[in-house]
Amino acid sequence: MVGLRGVGKTVLLDRIREDAEAAGIYTVRMEAPEERSLPALLAPQLRQALLRLSHNELAKDLAQRALRALSGFARSLKIKYADIEVGLDFEPEAGLADNGDLEHDLQALLETVGAASHSAGTALIMFIDELQYVKENELAALITGLHRCAQRKLPISLVGAGLPQLRGRMGAAKSYAERLFDFPEIGPLPEPAAKLAISKPALEQGVVFEDAAVTQIVAQTKGYPYFLQEWGKHSWDVARHSPITLADVTKASASAIAALDESFFRVRFDRLTPAEKKYLRAMAELGPGPHRSGDISDCLKRKVTSLGPTRNQLISKGMIWSPNHGDTAFTVPLFDEFMRRIMPNEEWRI
Repeated sequence: MVGLRGVGKTVLLDRIREDAEAAGIYTVRMEAPEERSLPALLAPQLRQALLRLSHNELAKDLAQRALRALSGFARSLKIKYADIEVGLDFEPEAGLADNGDLEHDLQALLETVGAASHSAGTALIMFIDELQYVKENELAALITGLHRCAQRKLPISLVGAGLPQLRGRMGAAKSYAERLFDFPEIGPLPEPAAKLAISKPALEQGVVFEDAAVTQIVAQTKGYPYFLQEWGKHSWDVARHSPITLADVTKASASAIAALDESFFRVRFDRLTPAEKKYLRAMAELGPGPHRSGDISDCLKRKVTSLGPTRNQLISKGMIWSPNHGDTAFTVPLFDEFMRRIMPNEEWRI
């Protein structure tokens, strides 16, 4: 079981899934939105996988039993999780995943799914993006179910991706999570890889980037994969011919930043309360970070304890994370610069 965290995670998640499918492994892919429950997320995807497994003669009986477990699971938890919407292909089996307790029922459901996968001579891997948005009690139930399947050597597993706070959230949900999962961190690309990400695709199209141009793009983007794409695109659009020069990149930077401001950054900013915006603006005043909580509170002329709820909300929204105890950092680079652009005056201190 693996939990991925950091930038570039979604692309890597899809690549791993493609490789798994090519190897004959069953997979389901989902993204965890902030306002949807884990049972509602899992139920339709597991149904889809079980229907596929039910066409395998070796797994037919156990897959149908798992579909009965899914029926009991959905019906028993419908009152508590009203957002569960899934087709029921079989009547529930009394006593199977139908107690109405998420941790117990999800464990039973995953065990029946794992048994069906085993009988088919394959495995099922659940790919869940934005896993940090799953509520702690629901995350705990998922971890417990996977732990039980691992103990029984059942071939069902999870590849999850999320923001940097994911490791801490999983550890808070179940203390043994860090022993159960690996947490590789996908951070900014190292300089050689970032330069290659710009120059190689262009070269394949017969276009060359000057070394100084590539160096400038890497410096501007901090090696963040999505930003590399944006700067590469805008530099390509600005340049009239090959090679693409430093002057082209300098000109393209204005349009790249404007595009990020209107989409990537603005979407995140618009989700914030006034208090959260002030908190992030204070962080931006201090620079890229990470910053000590005391320094942020000093900037806002507030006590650290009074800012705790705001900080926690920003962590929940995926805006910031704590790389070390007492430290706070933005989850994406360049957000400090955006905050200074969008809140340029001193009014935010009031």
